[in-house]
Amino acid sequence: MDLSGFIVQLLNGLAGASSLFLVGAGLSLIFGVTRIVNFAHGSFYMLGIYIAYSLADRLGSGWFWPALLLASIAVGLVGALVEVTLLRRIYRAPELFQLLATFALVLVIKDAALWLWGPEDLLGPRAPGLTGSIDLLGRRFPTYDLFLIFIGPVVLGLLWLLLTRTRFGTLVRAATQDREMVGALGVNQAWLFTAVFALGAMLAGLGGALQLPREPANLGLDLLTIGDAFVVVVVGGMGSIPGAYVAALLIAEIKALCIGIGNVELFGIAFSFSKLTLVAEFLVMAVVLVVRPWGLFGRPQGTSRNSAPPEEPLRAAGNGLKIAGAVLLLALAAMPLATADAPYLTVLAIDLLTAALFAASLHFIMGPAGMHSFGHAAYFGLGAYAAALLVRNAGLPMELALVLSPVAAAVGALLFGWFCVRLSGVYLAMLTLAFAQIVWSVTFQWDEFTGGSNGITGVWPAEWLSDKTHYYWLTLALVALAVLALRRILFSPFGYAMRAGRDSLLRADAIGIDVKRMQWVAFVVAGLFAGLAGALYAFSKGSISPDVLGVGRSVDGLVMVLLGGLQTLSGPLVGAVTFTWLQDTVARSTDYWRALLGGIILLLVLAFPQGIAGFVRQLFAQRKEAVQ
Repeated sequence: MDLSGFIVQLLNGLAGASSLFLVGAGLSLIFGVTRIVNFAHGSFYMLGIYIAYSLADRLGSGWFWPALLLASIAVGLVGALVEVTLLRRIYRAPELFQLLATFALVLVIKDAALWLWGPEDLLGPRAPGLTGSIDLLGRRFPTYDLFLIFIGPVVLGLLWLLLTRTRFGTLVRAATQDREMVGALGVNQAWLFTAVFALGAMLAGLGGALQLPREPANLGLDLLTIGDAFVVVVVGGMGSIPGAYVAALLIAEIKALCIGIGNVELFGIAFSFSKLTLVAEFLVMAVVLVVRPWGLFGRPQGTSRNSAPPEEPLRAAGNGLKIAGAVLLLALAAMPLATADAPYLTVLAIDLLTAALFAASLHFIMGPAGMHSFGHAAYFGLGAYAAALLVRNAGLPMELALVLSPVAAAVGALLFGWFCVRLSGVYLAMLTLAFAQIVWSVTFQWDEFTGGSNGITGVWPAEWLSDKTHYYWLTLALVALAVLALRRILFSPFGYAMRAGRDSLLRADAIGIDVKRMQWVAFVVAGLFAGLAGALYAFSKGSISPDVLGVGRSVDGLVMVLLGGLQTLSGPLVGAVTFTWLQDTVARSTDYWRALLGGIILLLVLAFPQGIAGFVRQLFAQRKEAVQ
């Protein structure tokens, strides 16, 4: 790459950084003040470009620039409406439970966009007055990209003035540092949160609207954008607007340079830097979080003063629960015989069982261990790919592959967990996401070994398990044993020590518990059982693809755990069965299944803020007290 090409790539990075900064700045404000993990922020970006397209198309080319501003304002109003009608009702719920509500909102908004604008990509008009290009060292560079380079610093300056020269900005900065104290001083937190959420949504909408001349509006922009936005916020430092700009600049420039460098040969080995664009931001985030856990411009998080209700101690199962569990297990074992005329039910039951084990393994580190993971699909996928590769490439029998696959996932958890357990809160969650995306990128691009985007086919179980009923019984037996093993671990001295570290790190350390080592071991145990779920899934489907490692799989696991209830041992099982069954049933009943599924999840969130299993447990406890 010559000098002119290098400069053009740097300018391309600057242009991309502006839009990324707008989205990241909005999410940083929302993150910093409300502590909401807003999965719907990418949907606001998507709405911005769609609304800008419609306004520009209806109003004509003379109204192009006002259309972009009106689109961002419209998205801001949508954000305010969402905060008032939905999020304000669940502020007292656990923070991660709010993630479930915003995930449901993603599904609703995606299908709303599908209904309004259709499934086709929509290419907007060129920006009036900026349709040409300039000559730069013998290369042509779009004039509109120069405009985008200018926009980023302008918005940064305006936000700086807003946050440092106005009373509203003072309140926002104060809430970012200590929102409980702001409320104690008499500030109306409800309307402050609404204003901040609307401002953050408006910035995301503006970021999307400004991309209208550069890229088509499509339904995949929401999830593509939210990952980058989370990276910008975490790398820059939660609540830091300058940090968001520096992080966006750093990530965009690295990706632009990777494209510019292209294919090179290092020590006789051909290497494609352009492939790093799929994972460059997550590599940056992983490095930053390992070196500086609170981000480049962030500060260590203070202890929250929220008076969350204390969790009840876990209690061993009574005789009644043991009998009910045995009866349920017998009923599940007899199910294929009773539904012989409906073989699809057996296939669905296998999916439900693997989902239940995956959710139970995630709950093991999220609930009792108190470690939030956004990348648990990495271990599910490692188990699945290990099973496929051991059978197809190594020629091992299916039975041996089923034993070794969870070990491969546990090794991955051993490596990644060493870094992850040194962090906490949202930074821990984002580092798990970064490692998961790195594993996904390697799997997606290593065509010679993993099959790349095509995956691996022909991963079938042994001949004696070729009948789906037989494979179902094997899956039921292994899942039941795995769930019982996880439960037994929780009631062992290790489980009690793990929960002690979650409830009071200082007290646990004072009595001699090595909390970080306990968390590391818990990470490996969770990865082991997630890998078993992945291996069972691979043999049940007969093939495997990189989707099993993607963000969507990790989000599904989070939804299962939170939907069932984080504070109950049965919660992940109930949540996994409920979510998987709903997903299968709703998807077959309507083209707009995402909106219907999202609406059902929202209703469950509002009706059962402690999860389905948590609500049932609370109901039985209230009846018991009433009888006494």
